[in-house]
Amino acid sequence: MAEIVLKSILATDCGSTTTKAILIELTEDGYRLTSRGEAPTTVEAPFEDVTRGVLNAVREVEELSGRQILDGDEIMRPEVLKDGTHRGVDVYVSTSSAGGGLQMMVAGVVKSMTGESAQRAALGAGSIVMDVLASNDGRLPHQKIERIRQLRPDMILLSGGIDGGTISHVVELAEILKAAKPKPRLGASYKLPVIYAGNNKAQEQILETLGDITDLDIVENIRPVLERENLKPSRDKIHDLFMEHVMAQAPGYKKLMSWTDAPIMPTPGAVGALIEMIARRDDISVVGVDIGGATTDVFSVFKKTFNRTVSANLGMSYSITNVLAEATMANVMRWVPFDIDEKDLANRIANKMIRPTTIPQSLEELKIEQAIAREALRLSFVQHKSFAVSLKGIQTERTISDAFEQTGSGDTLVDLMELDLLIGSGGVLSHAPRRAQSTKMMIDAFLPEGITQLAVDSIFMMPQLGVLANVDKPEIRESAEKAALEVFEKDCLIRLGTCIAPAGKMKSGRTALTVKLKMPDGTTLQKEYLPGILEVIQAPKEAIEAELIPDKNLDLGKGDGIPIETKLYGGVVGLVFDTRGRRPFSLPENKEERIRALKLWSKAMEEYPESEAK
Repeated sequence: MAEIVLKSILATDCGSTTTKAILIELTEDGYRLTSRGEAPTTVEAPFEDVTRGVLNAVREVEELSGRQILDGDEIMRPEVLKDGTHRGVDVYVSTSSAGGGLQMMVAGVVKSMTGESAQRAALGAGSIVMDVLASNDGRLPHQKIERIRQLRPDMILLSGGIDGGTISHVVELAEILKAAKPKPRLGASYKLPVIYAGNNKAQEQILETLGDITDLDIVENIRPVLERENLKPSRDKIHDLFMEHVMAQAPGYKKLMSWTDAPIMPTPGAVGALIEMIARRDDISVVGVDIGGATTDVFSVFKKTFNRTVSANLGMSYSITNVLAEATMANVMRWVPFDIDEKDLANRIANKMIRPTTIPQSLEELKIEQAIAREALRLSFVQHKSFAVSLKGIQTERTISDAFEQTGSGDTLVDLMELDLLIGSGGVLSHAPRRAQSTKMMIDAFLPEGITQLAVDSIFMMPQLGVLANVDKPEIRESAEKAALEVFEKDCLIRLGTCIAPAGKMKSGRTALTVKLKMPDGTTLQKEYLPGILEVIQAPKEAIEAELIPDKNLDLGKGDGIPIETKLYGGVVGLVFDTRGRRPFSLPENKEERIRALKLWSKAMEEYPESEAK
């Protein structure tokens, strides 16, 4: 079939509160974002029809673009009128996290092995994992049954055992599911979808146990052997069931599904798919973060392995007090660049939870919000690192009794020295008044090491681009992926610049880093940085030849004291040289010294208006 060149693409993301629509058109400069609209999501009462919000967002796009897209309540196919004007669009795609997104339970025989593999499959497909059941999780059978009934997930992923191994434990888990008689969250009239992705020897018994009371699908084993994970069949099936069951039960989704040219994807799944594609295309290691009102998603690709985690209670509005509880008052206070009473700070944070849609009304409030954001990001990344690990159980005798005895995790795959690109998204990062604020929040929270490029999603269009890049129709696949990647580079990503941060113990009074730069205008710049410095050199997003010489105890990626000759790329902020220390990074313990240091670093980055940065 001949490849069709797409000239106009409409994409929407139905979020829990806002539905966002974008129009992408083929221009002389390639594919570009030409218009964007948004409207409140209408999945709940009084509308209870998600398409109303979609139509409202698309009407805003129509007004801004001057292009007719709708014919009544229908999305028009493309046509050119006699006067040369265009109507309709070639393709329409959508993502959704409305109605709470996709909520799952997973089960595995050994929590730290097949349980975690099942969790990785579910998270990678864009779900929120409500709980992980395992034979060795310490809960009695009746407690597990009660938990399943209490949570009412959208679907359950059951795994356990390597192919050909013992089947008794995974069958016991199936018996617990049967005893619980689980009901789905949406649609009381249909059976709960259950995916079995465990030992192939147990398939017949699983079918016998669960076939009548659930809508059972059997796919390839998630962990066919201890040394290998096989997550794709489970992820694909989760996407299929999300469409067939979860979306089909939500108000108005059947109508929305009839409009789209590709299956609707869960919003986080689409973001993850895009990040995975970028990492694969450029052969780089990537970390992406989306910090929302209730949750924070972290995505990573290291050693060609994709991982996603959801920190379900770390957000900037609905769960902001939980950030304070988990981070502790001292850790939030350490980022506040002025003297404030602890009780006053706690009250301000509680006010944000009570009124989650408010935005900071003063510079002081903005600084407090950004201090909390650093801790929410830091904690989410800590959780991600503990989950994004190498496979467990590989170098052990392969018996189930040995597996039950295992404790501890594999080594984390997240290596900050290997990180090439850090992408921030979500209101507090994408809509920060100054890009320097987003840059500093990400550096402070993630503490990147060596040489790391930084970027933010300009207006949070990564979900729409993710679903567009994964359109599976052969005749438009190539054109859709090209459009998604071009808009991602030209309109979605705002390149902030590059962070250069040597890791290791800083020696007071000794030069931590010597820098020689050949700037795009031909001039040469040479600087020496003592420990404890944060400085920005403004530079465009062009290749800058650089020689970087760390102190003999410090590492920039090639080992202690080894110089690096490379090309650095600036951006809207520039090159950020950070000698405040890594492994460990620590702020001054004395309050006055800490505030002084925070103000100094803030001024160096022009983080806040000069008159207010004192």
